[in-house]
Amino acid sequence: MQVQFNSDSSVMGTENVATRIEAQVREKLSRFEDRLTRLEIHVRDENARKGGADDKACVIEARPRSGAPLSVTAHAADVDTAARVAGTKLAKLLDRQFGKAEKHKHDPSPDKVI
Repeated sequence: MQVQFNSDSSVMGTENVATRIEAQVREKLSRFEDRLTRLEIHVRDENARKGGADDKACVIEARPRSGAPLSVTAHAADVDTAARVAGTKLAKLLDRQFGKAEKHKHDPSPDKVI
């Protein structure tokens, strides 16, 4: 699974932040690794230098091997917390998505006897 990390210029320590967040998200989503081709993680500070509560955002987009891309967004006071919340949201979404796919796989119906 390929992971792409993007951040805006207001997120400080980008390389350190990228390494930390990527490891955190990979751990959270490790059970889906064989079903995903790529994750895109986007972190940003929505109001830059102004500060404020819950102004950091993390968007994670997952690309399943089959099906449409799925994404979640989380806001928090810092990017690590936003990434952790977004990773948890995405894990729940993938559980539902892949669970539904497994549930709707049907064995071929047996021949009817009349």
